Amino acid sequence: MDLATLPTEARNPASEHIDQLPTLDMLRIINEADATVAAAVATELPNIAKAVDAIAARLEHGGRLFYMGAGTSGRLGVLDASECPPTFSVPPTLVRGIIAGGDSALRTSSERSEDSPEQGSRDLIAADFTKQDTLVGIAASGRTPYVLGALAHARSIGAFTISLTCVPNSQMAAVSDIAIAPVTGPEVLTGSTRLKAGTATKLVLNMLSTGIMIKAGAVYSNLMVNVQPTNAKLVDRAQRIIAAATGVDQPTAAHLLEQAGSVKTAIVMQKLSLSRSAAEAKLLAAHGRLAAVLAATEATSS
Repeated sequence: MDLATLPTEARNPASEHIDQLPTLDMLRIINEADATVAAAVATELPNIAKAVDAIAARLEHGGRLFYMGAGTSGRLGVLDASECPPTFSVPPTLVRGIIAGGDSALRTSSERSEDSPEQGSRDLIAADFTKQDTLVGIAASGRTPYVLGALAHARSIGAFTISLTCVPNSQMAAVSDIAIAPVTGPEVLTGSTRLKAGTATKLVLNMLSTGIMIKAGAVYSNLMVNVQPTNAKLVDRAQRIIAAATGVDQPTAAHLLEQAGSVKTAIVMQKLSLSRSAAEAKLLAAHGRLAAVLAATEATSS
């Protein structure tokens, strides 16, 4: 592939003289370029929705979600995966991020490691990836050999594959079940895909992980009811979530949280006037879906 033909490698005429501009004008050009990213992502919403539904269905049947990428793409995947346990109280094995070059590449660049498709396949195998799982291969250029190797292995064992790129009709799209490709175009700094392409990638990953967790019942209304109160800030947030969901004041919410041990259990205890054990049993029967527990009770009482 001639890399010079990729939109992400093209020169941006709006920034050709950026090195000669006053600081404020320089920043305006960067900001104006950034303002186009959300629109690029919006064009891919149907594909993102298909991806969320497909991943959620596989998670419900015991599958896991893997992100794989190199450089900025890999770091963003690892970031999104690492934020799922504290935000949604899921095990760290449910959503995993793998970066070319290993964890040391999170801090130190490891550019050569992205050139080996065999290493991508080996790293996925080493992570015990199975056909029940979903792989999201991430690369702005859509042609990173490391990611292509991982996608090829995933397809060979019958797993579900998704590509996240910032170019149309990419090599990665051709070997994926679903292709997500917000076309962000030339960067302010030619070829520096940590800029617009990186921002688009982060936006899409936000949607994927948030969407699948909403569908899994980790969210009630727009409240993070699976949050773990592991520090002072999160204890305060948990109390406020309980108060918002039940209508009690924060001191009462604090007492409920202490009694219940979790936000969801506290809400069920308060709204349904149940003991902790009874509330936990209802949540267990509903696979942790708070809305289902409350809706079932409302339907019975009506």
